[in-house]
Amino acid sequence: QVELVESGGGLVQAGGSLRLSCAASGGAFSNTAMGWFRQAPGKEREFIAAISWSGGRTHYADSVKGRFTISRDNAKNTVYLQMNSLKPEDTFVYYCAADPWGWGTQEADKYDYWGQGTQVTVSS
Repeated sequence: QVELVESGGGLVQAGGSLRLSCAASGGAFSNTAMGWFRQAPGKEREFIAAISWSGGRTHYADSVKGRFTISRDNAKNTVYLQMNSLKPEDTFVYYCAADPWGWGTQEADKYDYWGQGTQVTVSS
């Protein structure tokens, strides 16, 4: 059983930056692809970014490409999402997810474990 705990959300002005962290425990993190998703109330979760187990492969949604960066530190069992040039339309609850032995798909139903989410609010 993998437990994921996100942190780093908050309120920021448009144009600002935040770094989200997701700490993993209970599994073989170094063999696990990780993803970030976001969700608005009543809407489906939206893929943001994913990273392979080694960190050697990443991919992003077009909506965040060039502004957000996903990275991981396998020694700390942590994945990060650096968010720059934030816009009000980036206001969501952000979730990290784990895909053990996967490669980092953008399909939410392929992830076996999810964190509790962290709220990001961008004011105009």
